[in-house]
Amino acid sequence: MTRNTRILLTALAIAVLAIGVFVYQSTRDRGGPPPVAAVESGQVVRENSHRLNSVPDSDVTFVEFLDFECEGCRAVYPSIEQLRAEYGDRVNFVIRYFPLSAHYNAERAARAVEAAAQQGKLEAMYKKMYDAQSQWGEKQDPADEVFRGFAVELGLDMTAFDKAYSDPATAARVQLDVADGRALGVQGTPTFFLNGERIQPHSYEDLTALFDQALAE
Repeated sequence: MTRNTRILLTALAIAVLAIGVFVYQSTRDRGGPPPVAAVESGQVVRENSHRLNSVPDSDVTFVEFLDFECEGCRAVYPSIEQLRAEYGDRVNFVIRYFPLSAHYNAERAARAVEAAAQQGKLEAMYKKMYDAQSQWGEKQDPADEVFRGFAVELGLDMTAFDKAYSDPATAARVQLDVADGRALGVQGTPTFFLNGERIQPHSYEDLTALFDQALAE
C-alpha cells in the first residue's frame, strides 16, 4: 500500500467517524425518539387515529394534538366537550397524542389511554385523565399505579391492560402521533387542525365560527 493510499484511507475513516458522531449528537440533542421507520410522517389524520366522534358522511374533521398532563389542554377540555355536544353529529373529532418531554407522566398517560383504547374504553380513559389531572399531574413520581387504578375503575381486563401498557408497540403508537405532530410543526399543546389546516382560535366563539364556516363549505 502506497503512502498516498494510506493517507486517503485514513482521511475517509475520519470523515465517516465524524459523520457518525454528528448524527448521534443531533439525535441526542433533540431529546426525542427516532423517527418511525418506513412511515411517512406529517399526516394530520391517519386511518388508525382515534375518533371521539365519527361521522362517516361528514367531510369536516377537527383534530387536537394533546398532552394529558398539559394544564392548557385540561383548561380547554370542557370547551371541546361542549363542541362535541353541539357538533358531534356533523363533525369528526380526532385526538392525537403529543406528550411533552417537560411533563414527567405525559407519555405514561398516553400509553394508559392507548391501552384502554385497545379494550374499547378510549373515551372513558380520555375523560378520566382530565377529570383527575390534579391527582397525578405536575409530579415527578411515576403515576403507573394511579393509571392502573383508573383502569380498574373502568372495569378493564387488567392482564390485557398491563400487557398493553408495557408493550413497546403501544409506545410506538404514541410516538407515531408525536412524529406526525413534529412534522406538521406542532411544538406545544393543545394544537388544533380543522380539515387539515392549523387553526389558532382565541375563544369558543372563534371555534364555532370556524366550524360553521367549514360545514357551510
